[in-house]
Amino acid sequence: MAAARVRRGSEAYKQMECVVVTPESTVLETTATFVVLPLFDGEIGIAQLHSPMVGRLGFGEMRVVQQNETQRYYVDGGFVQVVDNRVTVLTPRAIPAANVDAEVAVEQLATLRAQRAHGDPQIDQRDRQIKQARAQLHVARRGESP
Repeated sequence: MAAARVRRGSEAYKQMECVVVTPESTVLETTATFVVLPLFDGEIGIAQLHSPMVGRLGFGEMRVVQQNETQRYYVDGGFVQVVDNRVTVLTPRAIPAANVDAEVAVEQLATLRAQRAHGDPQIDQRDRQIKQARAQLHVARRGESP
Protein backbone atom coordinates (compact mmCIF):
# COMPACT_ATOMS: atom_id res chain seq x y z
CA MET A 1 0.00 0.00 0.00
CA ALA A 2 1.49 3.34 -1.00
CA ALA A 3 1.34 6.39 1.21
CA ALA A 4 -2.03 8.05 1.12
CA ARG A 5 -3.35 11.51 1.84
CA VAL A 6 -6.51 11.54 3.87
CA ARG A 7 -8.42 14.82 3.96
CA ARG A 8 -10.07 15.84 7.20
CA GLY A 9 -11.53 19.30 7.07
CA SER A 10 -8.80 21.50 5.63
CA GLU A 11 -5.96 19.35 7.03
CA ALA A 12 -4.13 16.72 5.01
CA TYR A 13 -2.67 13.77 6.92
CA LYS A 14 0.21 11.94 5.35
CA GLN A 15 0.07 8.24 6.08
CA MET A 16 2.22 5.16 5.87
CA GLU A 17 1.42 1.49 6.28
CA CYS A 18 2.09 -0.26 9.60
CA VAL A 19 2.06 -4.04 9.91
CA VAL A 20 2.74 -6.01 13.12
CA VAL A 21 3.29 -9.75 12.76
CA THR A 22 3.82 -12.46 15.39
CA PRO A 23 4.45 -16.16 14.71
CA GLU A 24 0.74 -16.79 15.32
CA SER A 25 -0.92 -13.97 13.39
CA THR A 26 -0.94 -10.52 11.89
CA VAL A 27 -1.80 -8.43 14.95
CA LEU A 28 -2.16 -5.09 13.19
CA GLU A 29 -2.39 -3.93 9.60
CA THR A 30 -3.30 -0.27 9.32
CA THR A 31 -2.25 3.14 8.12
CA ALA A 32 -0.52 5.51 10.50
CA THR A 33 0.76 9.07 10.62
CA PHE A 34 3.48 8.22 13.18
CA VAL A 35 4.87 5.08 14.87
CA VAL A 36 6.98 4.94 18.04
CA LEU A 37 8.92 1.76 18.81
CA PRO A 38 11.17 0.54 21.62
CA LEU A 39 14.56 -0.33 20.18
CA PHE A 40 17.00 -2.37 22.26
CA ASP A 41 18.97 0.82 22.97
CA GLY A 42 16.25 3.50 23.10
CA GLU A 43 13.07 4.66 21.43
CA ILE A 44 12.55 5.66 17.79
CA GLY A 45 9.82 7.68 16.12
CA ILE A 46 8.98 6.98 12.49
CA ALA A 47 7.06 9.34 10.22
CA GLN A 48 6.23 9.22 6.53
CA LEU A 49 9.25 9.16 4.20
CA HIS A 50 11.58 7.90 6.97
CA SER A 51 14.83 6.63 5.52
CA PRO A 52 15.06 2.86 5.06
CA MET A 53 16.27 0.98 8.14
CA VAL A 54 16.27 -2.28 10.03
CA GLY A 55 16.37 -2.23 13.82
CA ARG A 56 16.37 -4.64 16.73
CA LEU A 57 13.44 -4.12 19.08
CA GLY A 58 13.58 -4.16 22.84
CA PHE A 59 10.76 -4.87 25.27
CA GLY A 60 8.29 -2.03 25.69
CA GLU A 61 5.53 0.13 24.30
CA MET A 62 4.73 0.58 20.63
CA ARG A 63 2.48 3.52 19.78
CA VAL A 64 0.71 3.78 16.43
CA VAL A 65 -0.73 7.24 15.80
CA GLN A 66 -3.58 7.60 13.33
CA GLN A 67 -4.43 11.28 13.00
CA ASN A 68 -5.56 12.14 16.58
CA GLU A 69 -5.92 8.57 17.91
CA THR A 70 -3.12 6.45 19.41
CA GLN A 71 -3.12 2.66 19.66
CA ARG A 72 -0.73 1.26 22.28
CA TYR A 73 0.83 -2.23 22.41
CA TYR A 74 3.40 -4.11 24.47
CA VAL A 75 5.98 -5.67 22.12
CA ASP A 76 8.34 -8.38 23.25
CA GLY A 77 11.47 -7.68 21.22
CA GLY A 78 11.94 -8.66 17.59
CA PHE A 79 12.79 -6.53 14.56
CA VAL A 80 11.47 -3.54 12.64
CA GLN A 81 11.98 -2.77 8.97
CA VAL A 82 11.14 0.61 7.44
CA VAL A 83 11.08 0.88 3.66
CA ASP A 84 8.86 2.69 1.12
CA ASN A 85 6.48 4.19 3.72
CA ARG A 86 5.89 0.78 5.29
CA VAL A 87 6.78 -0.08 8.90
CA THR A 88 6.94 -3.84 9.41
CA VAL A 89 7.29 -5.14 12.97
CA LEU A 90 8.20 -8.79 13.55
CA THR A 91 7.86 -9.73 17.21
CA PRO A 92 7.24 -12.85 19.28
CA ARG A 93 4.37 -11.07 21.09
CA ALA A 94 2.31 -7.93 20.57
CA ILE A 95 -0.38 -7.32 23.19
CA PRO A 96 -2.81 -4.38 23.22
CA ALA A 97 -1.80 -2.21 26.19
CA ALA A 98 -5.30 -2.52 27.68
CA ASN A 99 -4.71 -6.29 27.99
CA VAL A 100 -1.44 -5.97 29.93
CA ASP A 101 -2.16 -6.59 33.63
CA ALA A 102 -0.03 -4.51 36.04
CA GLU A 103 -0.72 -6.84 38.97
CA VAL A 104 0.50 -9.88 37.06
CA ALA A 105 3.65 -7.99 36.02
CA VAL A 106 4.31 -6.97 39.66
CA GLU A 107 3.94 -10.59 40.79
CA GLN A 108 6.25 -11.83 38.03
CA LEU A 109 8.82 -9.21 38.91
CA ALA A 110 8.75 -10.15 42.62
CA THR A 111 9.05 -13.85 41.82
CA LEU A 112 11.95 -13.29 39.42
CA ARG A 113 13.83 -11.06 41.84
CA ALA A 114 13.56 -13.76 44.53
CA GLN A 115 14.87 -16.50 42.21
CA ARG A 116 18.43 -17.64 42.55
CA ALA A 117 20.30 -18.11 39.33
CA HIS A 118 23.46 -20.19 38.99
CA GLY A 119 25.69 -19.75 35.98
CA ASP A 120 25.62 -17.31 33.11
CA PRO A 121 22.76 -18.90 31.12
CA GLN A 122 20.39 -18.83 34.10
CA ILE A 123 21.43 -15.31 35.08
CA ASP A 124 20.91 -14.09 31.49
CA GLN A 125 17.48 -15.74 31.29
CA ARG A 126 16.37 -14.28 34.63
CA ASP A 127 17.65 -10.80 33.66
CA ARG A 128 15.77 -10.99 30.35
CA GLN A 129 12.56 -11.99 32.13
CA ILE A 130 12.99 -9.14 34.62
CA LYS A 131 13.36 -6.66 31.73
CA GLN A 132 10.20 -8.08 30.14
CA ALA A 133 8.21 -7.81 33.38
CA ARG A 134 9.41 -4.23 33.95
CA ALA A 135 8.45 -3.24 30.41
CA GLN A 136 4.99 -4.83 30.79
CA LEU A 137 4.50 -3.00 34.08
CA HIS A 138 5.49 0.30 32.45
CA VAL A 139 3.05 -0.22 29.57
CA ALA A 140 0.23 -1.24 31.92
CA ARG A 141 0.76 1.73 34.24
CA ARG A 142 0.87 4.27 31.39
CA GLY A 143 -2.68 3.29 30.55
CA GLU A 144 -4.03 3.55 34.10
CA SER A 145 -6.27 6.44 35.04
CA PRO A 146 -4.83 8.93 37.58
